[in-house]
Amino acid sequence: MDNLVKLNYYLLPYFQITMDKEKIWSNVLENLKLTLSSANFATWFNRTFITEIKEIDEIRQITEIGCPSSFISSTVENRYYALIKEAIDQITKKKNDLVFVVKQSKEPLNKNPKLANEPLFKEIKEEKTEMENALKKIGLKADFTFDSFAVSSSNQMAHAAALAVAQTPAKAYNPLFLYGGVGVGKTHLIQAIAHEILKKNNQAKIIYCMGEEFTNEIINAIREKATKEFKEKYRSTHLLMVDDIQFIAGKNTVQEEFFHTFNAIWRAGGQIVLTSDRRPEEISKLEDRLRSRFEGGLIIDIQPPDFELRTAILLIKAQQKNIQLPMDAAQLIASNITSIRKMEGFLTRLISEVQTKKVTINPDLITAILGQTNGLINPQKLVKPKEVLSTVANFYNLRIADLTNQKRDKKIVVPRQISMYLLRNDLKIALMDIGRFLGDRDHTTIMHGVEKITRLLPDSEDLRVDIMGIRKKLYG
Repeated sequence: MDNLVKLNYYLLPYFQITMDKEKIWSNVLENLKLTLSSANFATWFNRTFITEIKEIDEIRQITEIGCPSSFISSTVENRYYALIKEAIDQITKKKNDLVFVVKQSKEPLNKNPKLANEPLFKEIKEEKTEMENALKKIGLKADFTFDSFAVSSSNQMAHAAALAVAQTPAKAYNPLFLYGGVGVGKTHLIQAIAHEILKKNNQAKIIYCMGEEFTNEIINAIREKATKEFKEKYRSTHLLMVDDIQFIAGKNTVQEEFFHTFNAIWRAGGQIVLTSDRRPEEISKLEDRLRSRFEGGLIIDIQPPDFELRTAILLIKAQQKNIQLPMDAAQLIASNITSIRKMEGFLTRLISEVQTKKVTINPDLITAILGQTNGLINPQKLVKPKEVLSTVANFYNLRIADLTNQKRDKKIVVPRQISMYLLRNDLKIALMDIGRFLGDRDHTTIMHGVEKITRLLPDSEDLRVDIMGIRKKLYG
């Protein structure tokens, strides 16, 4: 009995510390859930945990946080250090220095024993609800919600503004004007606003349309002498969302009607949300009075997604398609494809390959598909092989002869391999032809060079920046 008491005496602190670590981290995660979207939370904090807490003195301690990979570890530390520290300090009543390490946890955040036996692909059948019917009637995508929107520095302000509009329509920012290039998430964000409003009131009167649709509808209304019905439809809406509003520029009758529609909704306390590929002052042939109305609200630029955001988006898209995409696979794709739309197309192709050939997702499969489908060139500009060699050589202060000769100097090898990579992935040139362009090299040498650059891209920010710079010079 005495020995048992002693054993309990020595083991109690261990169990207390273990229990405290789990309880502390559980509370931290609950706090993070309130701040982050569910998609970001699941992407970055699944399988994270506190590995160790070391007391320095009565008011300070070191908290070590385990992450499943180095990529997640660095991302969580860079983006969420302050949020995590604030939560742990508040819970422990001590000042914490955080250390992030790569360690595997035993359990995922969402414990579900059934998942282990489920197939890679599964069909999800859900009954139609009033919400789904409302989404279909308006023309909204079911997955374009705030929860499925990945946030980073390139779109953080736009996300915050859209969320504010969704929570307090016509009071936060009216109009809200989002602009940016193709595939940066403009449509996703404005549809997420509608989703949020419909959650509170699925009877809310919402119109979502493209600038082209608005144009065609007013033209048809004039032709069919139905302008009264058109005006009643648009001017009585609670939320008007128009994608690609720049399309109405230069069309006098359309701009006239949109101006009056805008004023009627605004005066009645309705919310207006617009997207465009450029700022209002850059839209040519846009009437000054409309430009003035657009500039009277909040205008936000959404930048193209960086590597980390592209990776997060891929993981979210894969989750939506009910497929487990390994982190290293997502990184490999995100480092080779910069367009979100092209990434989605690649993911569809990848899923098709996996289903058809009954294989697992691995870097070799992704590398093989990248070599076939990585369409990153600008279709408006045809680039010749010699232009690629010339641009790469100029970028690295070399001569084309340096890339084509047989020398293997360190400063030449990587630029030469980048040339191979661009000729293969962007221009779709056969390996033997690339070998001929680069000094009659064997096709296996070209294959090795392409694969090496493909594998280095996920881990090398310098390499990604260089290739992006070369592509900008090539394609504009």
